[in-house]
Amino acid sequence: MKYAAILGIFAGALSAQTAKPPATVTASDEDAQTRISVDVTRVQLLFTVSDKRGRFVTDLSKDDFEVFESKKSQKIMEFTAETDLPLRLAILIDTSNSIRERFKFQQEAASDFVNTVIRPNEDRAIVVSFDTAPELVADLTGDVEKLNNAIRSLRAGGGTALYDAIFFACRDKLMQDQPRFKFRRAMVILSDGDDNQSRYTRDQALEMAHKADVVIYSISTNRLGIESDGDKVLKYFAEQTGGLAFFPFQSKDLAQSFENIANELRHQYNVLYRPEPLKTDGQYHEVSVKVRNRKDLVVRARKGYYAPVLQ
Repeated sequence: MKYAAILGIFAGALSAQTAKPPATVTASDEDAQTRISVDVTRVQLLFTVSDKRGRFVTDLSKDDFEVFESKKSQKIMEFTAETDLPLRLAILIDTSNSIRERFKFQQEAASDFVNTVIRPNEDRAIVVSFDTAPELVADLTGDVEKLNNAIRSLRAGGGTALYDAIFFACRDKLMQDQPRFKFRRAMVILSDGDDNQSRYTRDQALEMAHKADVVIYSISTNRLGIESDGDKVLKYFAEQTGGLAFFPFQSKDLAQSFENIANELRHQYNVLYRPEPLKTDGQYHEVSVKVRNRKDLVVRARKGYYAPVLQ
């Protein structure tokens, strides 16, 4: 069966892949026709559980959880407490003029994050810079030195095409490795969130993140001391995908934000379920994960997924 590229949240065997895009990427109607094939069988949910004080809870079992789709209980097919799942990571760094003053420290913190998180034999990451357009600076690799060199090579200047960068990184890179349930897909965005150049919209970028099964972590570079419109955008992406938004007020707090993300990536649960009833309507379906009889625990997971469309 052939399905449109928007079926990104389902796991299965990849039978076709598209060619790699050029280093500098812009939105186009031709790009939107990218197609992959998968065997539609199950939905994957990666999530974290913490107590009221924010401490990770890592000793729960399959029977402790309930999964609901459109408020209907679903049968969990597979369950694992994920600490070693191979990582597919996109690091998106805002290189627009608005972050110029703090840029060097941000590069250093991002490099430290790569050194801490990436396991060369298991994990792969890309580095994407964005100002007036997204640019692939380092393709998917487990070579830490290549990633660090890419980060160090960045220079600030230009506008902000955040949504285009998210769309490109999800569709053209993170959703390529198959089957999806074998990998943890995450994105770290370092930006002020004030998009002024993208051809894709905020909701189109979020939709592609859902289809690629990506959890977004955002770190705001805003230092105004009050929540800006850009901060609200960064928080929106994080909340909708099951990630977190960080707002370090001082540059020295940025490294702690990266450390928190690295810690979370190794403390997640993973469930797989086959939707009942299984639909191929191309629509967004709400999902939720709950811990049975434990109101003292907080579950953070993505809010839903897009079903495939039968061609």
